[in-house]
Amino acid sequence: MLLEIENGATVTEVCAKYGVGRSSVYRWLQQQAKNTGTSALEVAKVRREHRLLKELVGALALEEKRAEENRRHSSRLATGEFTDFKEALRDL
Repeated sequence: MLLEIENGATVTEVCAKYGVGRSSVYRWLQQQAKNTGTSALEVAKVRREHRLLKELVGALALEEKRAEENRRHSSRLATGEFTDFKEALRDL
């Protein structure tokens, strides 16, 4: 059960799935934290934060790539590299 919480399940979900009370689960989590120095809730929180950070970094990298492509395309238009408007549109 604690492993499921570590992997992202909520305490409420685990309680419903196994038919145990929230206070029991939280007591087990406290005991786990005393024994290991970290609780499943802390691990789950760090994993969620890590996943969100990876998503943000990915989104920023994609945004930067698109901006670079737009800058490159604008530069090619400004230097007259394209011979006509249709050619410029094809390169998009």
